[in-house]
Amino acid sequence: MDLTLAIGYLASLCSMTSFVPQAWKVIKTRDTHAISRRMYSVTVAGFALWTVFGILRVEWPIILTNTVCFFLSAFILTMTLLPARQRDKVADVLDPEA
Repeated sequence: MDLTLAIGYLASLCSMTSFVPQAWKVIKTRDTHAISRRMYSVTVAGFALWTVFGILRVEWPIILTNTVCFFLSAFILTMTLLPARQRDKVADVLDPEA
């Protein structure tokens, strides 16, 4: 593996893991008031478009990274859009010990 590809995969790992703490915080606290719906809407759309771009170019680092980021950011956006009762039910399923 050349240095360029290794840097690309490392950047992908950083991008993907950056959403995990926010998603986990939403699950644990069930609080989404400070999360911008508009920003996450644009983020989800951007990741969807990057995924399509990666598919069209058959670029696996782009496809994998943006697919994972799409699902994580879409989860966060969905949790901000759900009414509190439904958000709590989802969080209870994902973290039954809470």
